[in-house]
Amino acid sequence: MLRERVITAIVLASLVVVAVFQLPTDLFSLIFGLIILLAAWEWSHLVGITEPSKKYLFLLALVVPMLWIHFWTQFLEAFQYLNESAQQVLYQQAKKSGWSTLSNFMDTVNVPDVRYYSGALEWLVIPPVIFWVLVMILIKHTPSGVLNLELSLKQKKWLGGFVLVLSWMFLVRLRVLYGPEMTMYLLVLIWVADISAYFVGKKFGKSKLAPEISPGKTLAGFYGALLSGVVCGIALCLLYGFPLMNATDFILLSVLTVLISVYGDLFFSVVKRQSGVKESGSILPGHGGILDRIDSMIAAVPFFYAGIYLIYRMIENAQSTGVVE
Repeated sequence: MLRERVITAIVLASLVVVAVFQLPTDLFSLIFGLIILLAAWEWSHLVGITEPSKKYLFLLALVVPMLWIHFWTQFLEAFQYLNESAQQVLYQQAKKSGWSTLSNFMDTVNVPDVRYYSGALEWLVIPPVIFWVLVMILIKHTPSGVLNLELSLKQKKWLGGFVLVLSWMFLVRLRVLYGPEMTMYLLVLIWVADISAYFVGKKFGKSKLAPEISPGKTLAGFYGALLSGVVCGIALCLLYGFPLMNATDFILLSVLTVLISVYGDLFFSVVKRQSGVKESGSILPGHGGILDRIDSMIAAVPFFYAGIYLIYRMIENAQSTGVVE
């Protein structure tokens, strides 16, 4: 069993490395989008959507916002073109018709370029960050209450779509805006944390982290995962030679990202226990389903992205004010 898990993990990791560093942005977005849709298919099964037609409708409901997000910049470009064209036509018509008041007004009005608002998508990182922090607090303090929480099928659909689509969105944006190296670091961080939690928990684990939800997870494994976050953060800072202040930020972000990822894993464990299944699927030999492999990452991506965004903004502000060079 362990050998099968290791072989599958090596193959998957190799494919992910190639995808992160070699694929063009659109193809990377497409492939990870397909992975998210496979995870959404498994989610539909977990929450009780049994009819294939309703499953396909659920996937379609995710594809629409994913396409809107992917082509957001193009939509803004098209809207700006139509906006400018309409203004020009109206202005010329006003001049020809002698509507001097209207034409003079249009000479002085300053209509903002809608493309200026392309960064509005960044605000969408706030809801998933708040959601995963609340999930962590609730599971930590009231695990049985979370386990017994009853949601309607419609609420479960919205919840699944919400966490899956935004995870896809911010992983793609992380690669586009902060590079494949930072994207790969996040993935390695999660992988190392999972591996550390497994082996440390197996070696030293006695006390359970959340026995009602996941009897296999131990406090020792939990602390092993957090420690691996510190080690990964230090390794990243040494590799890139970050100043002490920035290094501290990156190490803290790494640890907090691992923390959120652990509770993201527990969140999906809650859903599986409520559904009465051990694994979300069987597509990956030795690993179960897609959701079983990316559950930690789904929670970690928005949180890590938000942290990277804030760190880079602080660095830019410090550079602009001359605090650092």
